[in-house]
Amino acid sequence: MSLSKVCTFAALIAASTLLSAQQAAAPQGGATRRGRGNPRDTEVWEPVPSVVTPGADNALPPSDAIVLFDGKNLDEWVQTRDKSPAQWVVRDGAMVANNARGVGNIETKRAFRNYQLHIEWKIPEDVMGADQGRGNSGVFLASTGGGDSGYELQVLDSYKNTTYVNGQAGSIYKQGIPLVNPSRKPGEWQSYDVVWTAPVFDADGTVKTPAYATVFFNGVLVQNHFELKGETLYIGAPTYKKYDAAPIKLQAHGDPGPPVSFRNIWVRKLD
Repeated sequence: MSLSKVCTFAALIAASTLLSAQQAAAPQGGATRRGRGNPRDTEVWEPVPSVVTPGADNALPPSDAIVLFDGKNLDEWVQTRDKSPAQWVVRDGAMVANNARGVGNIETKRAFRNYQLHIEWKIPEDVMGADQGRGNSGVFLASTGGGDSGYELQVLDSYKNTTYVNGQAGSIYKQGIPLVNPSRKPGEWQSYDVVWTAPVFDADGTVKTPAYATVFFNGVLVQNHFELKGETLYIGAPTYKKYDAAPIKLQAHGDPGPPVSFRNIWVRKLD
């Protein structure tokens, strides 16, 4: 091969190597390639999300939360039956259900639609009973009337306690079976973190969009955007009734044993 041909061949190899290196270094997204458009066409700059300062750990309320119970008083709560001041007991930084006859459920003074909720609860270490009679209570994600009207997330001792699966802790009572059972022993604090999407109704009361609940139980997903079929009913199929915003309610179930306790309750409005 002549010297000129060798030089030409070497030049071609060098050019090919340089082109390959440039192609390897170039961004792979199609939008950045010549003739494929401008990446800025798909960049959104407004509205800028508001800044929220998180709590010191994930269980503590962030800066935009409404604190419903901080261990000091029941100022954010009323009796469900007549909206009088809540008659549950505050003890050692927790609110303790009052199962005395005539006291009953309590609910928040404020009404909510869509929200994020954090609540911690404890079954007493000396709990008695079995099945549904063992540390029974409930978090009603929307209280739509007196008594147990509304949408209930079950509270129960489900640590080695057999009951119907759509009634154990972490269930949307009588509707949604929890994906797993991450219950801790009685005497240990447990937590729910909930995203509640309220149902939307047409003017005539028909359901436009149903309610949904996502629930983390002790940090474990147990309800994954579960679609509710209506309000909680102990007997019969769930049904919807029109409401707008509603309080969050805690149940005094009336078990003969020691009552359930709650603490560190806060909510973030999502609408």
